[in-house]
Amino acid sequence: MSDSFIAQMRKSYEVGALDETEVAAHPMIQLRKWLDDAIANHLPEPNAMNLATVGPHGRPSSRIVLIKGLDEQGIVWFTNYESRKGRELALHPFAAINFHWISMERQVRVEGTVEKISEADSDEYFHSRPLASRIGAWASPQSQVISSRAVLMKNAAEVGARFLLNPPRPPYWGGYRLLPDYAEFWQGRPSRLHDRITYTKNNAGAWLLSRLAP
Repeated sequence: MSDSFIAQMRKSYEVGALDETEVAAHPMIQLRKWLDDAIANHLPEPNAMNLATVGPHGRPSSRIVLIKGLDEQGIVWFTNYESRKGRELALHPFAAINFHWISMERQVRVEGTVEKISEADSDEYFHSRPLASRIGAWASPQSQVISSRAVLMKNAAEVGARFLLNPPRPPYWGGYRLLPDYAEFWQGRPSRLHDRITYTKNNAGAWLLSRLAP
């Protein structure tokens, strides 16, 4: 496929609109509404989100992870603390998250600081996972170089033999929470005149709404 073909790809955004008078006063309540809409519309993996972190030299990296918790405090996901994202968050505890629901012509950007959730909450979620996923958390030295897939299979077999049906949560695995201080809700509109409503937290902890030009 040629670059000229890619450059000429066009889409007119016609599905919806977004107005300041229609959104919730708190961005996480608004995010919950849009996430519920995506789930109700049976979108593929509506809980998938892009998570961006920053490395030691200020170089960003991003990957798709799954949201596992959402309330007014923030957004929760789980991972290996020794993975690349875990190491970067230990160095720079800030992140940016992006949701993109293509067929609904919506995206949400959320930025803020990141903290680990409690060990008790990490334990609770870990033990709710399927057995194979719990074994996988032990078997995979996430983000490390391995010689072949056989290494993973061997590790998984050894973990299964060691823990049988009740593997505990690895000490290097658990949850993070992004504590938002900025959020943007984007709704596609015709003629590239998109709606962009932002929430910014002020020093008093209140959320201020603004509209951005597209």
